[in-house]
Amino acid sequence: MPDRSTAHHVNTIGFDTGPDEAADDAPWRHRREQSARHHTGRNDRDRHNPPAHDTAAQNGASDDGAGKDNSRDDDTEEANPHRNDAGTDEARRDAPSKDDSNKKEEHKTPGRWPLIILAIVVVAVIIGGLWYYFSTRGTQSTDDAYTDGVPIMMAAKVAGYITDLNVTDNVRVHAGDLLLKIDARDFIAARDQAAAALALAQAQLDNARINLDIVRITYPARLAAAEAARNQAQANLTLAEREYRRQRSVNPQATTQEQIDTAATQAKSNAANVANNQAQVTIARLVPQNVEQAQTQVKQLEAQVAQAQAQLEAAQVNLSYSEIRAPQDGWITKRNIERGTYVQVGQSLFSLVTPDIWVTANFKENELTDMHPGQQVSIRVDAYPSLKLSGHVDSMQMGSGSRFSAFPAENATGNWVKIVQRVPVKIRIDHGLDPNQGLPLGLSVVPTVTLK
Repeated sequence: MPDRSTAHHVNTIGFDTGPDEAADDAPWRHRREQSARHHTGRNDRDRHNPPAHDTAAQNGASDDGAGKDNSRDDDTEEANPHRNDAGTDEARRDAPSKDDSNKKEEHKTPGRWPLIILAIVVVAVIIGGLWYYFSTRGTQSTDDAYTDGVPIMMAAKVAGYITDLNVTDNVRVHAGDLLLKIDARDFIAARDQAAAALALAQAQLDNARINLDIVRITYPARLAAAEAARNQAQANLTLAEREYRRQRSVNPQATTQEQIDTAATQAKSNAANVANNQAQVTIARLVPQNVEQAQTQVKQLEAQVAQAQAQLEAAQVNLSYSEIRAPQDGWITKRNIERGTYVQVGQSLFSLVTPDIWVTANFKENELTDMHPGQQVSIRVDAYPSLKLSGHVDSMQMGSGSRFSAFPAENATGNWVKIVQRVPVKIRIDHGLDPNQGLPLGLSVVPTVTLK
């Protein structure tokens, strides 16, 4: 009976064998291939991590196996020297290569790096969670917050053409700075006209006051003179009447008719003088009414003077409106005019943003439990990550944002869904903001309130 190793080499190189020998050699060849694969994989693992107590045994077993294989190969070569090279090539093709074994081993047994990376990720997540918990404990923050301020809309008080424009967009101005001029020639003419009217009214008032003084002094004297003249006329009348009666009572031979007529005429003349002087006295006694009339005229002229003064002041105010100055410090924004533009009364020219800037933070209603005015706030600005601001809670709006919207929600319906409301909280900036730099309005910020 032929040797199994010889039969295997013969069958491997393709020599003709009988069907009985091929069937008898097939199980042996299959077991040898499995043994070769097993030893190859084991040798690769032992080469990376060889156990200390198995090294000697493996070396001895390797030597014994090598001796048996060499003796078997020698027998085979002696039996058929022509099949040696072909059998060796076929065995090399059938035996798995070292690279294939390494690839299979790496595929079957993954490395430890994924586990290490997973452990690092888990530890990092735990550390980050602990840091976030301890750093945010006792604080409340929101990203629904924006910078807010007072944008003053500058408008024209008078109509006219812009002759001088001294500002551009986004420039810093100070209170009292001249921003622009409107053509003032019409206002100058109106001012001069009002000044002339005031001067005329003032002159008339001065004349009326002089007349009042004259009335107050001369009219009492006229009354006294009229009364004196009346008294004198009355005395003369009395004498004339007495003379007339005497002429009538004497002996007709002692007088003449001419003397009687003269006495009668004299009496009548004195009576007329008395009546005239009495009329003068009556007129002179109207001194209070005359004084009151003079005083009334003075008052009328004083009113005219006041009216002229008001017109002059109005003309001066309109003239001053032709120069628009900054009411306070700030930055010019949204300028929509140029030199030569005709502006109407009330027309918007530009806006002035003042340095008084604060933060309006819209906190959820369930975040306001422990929040109250005076608490410290740290503010982070999205546009300037390196800018650190600090402030305090100034006040809370007495109503949610939706309550003061243009169309408040009407919940008196059959279908209702509860929505968490947000309440605006005003936060004043105390430190960290350069007053000469400022912050644009509407920037997104993240305030963090320290709850105490």
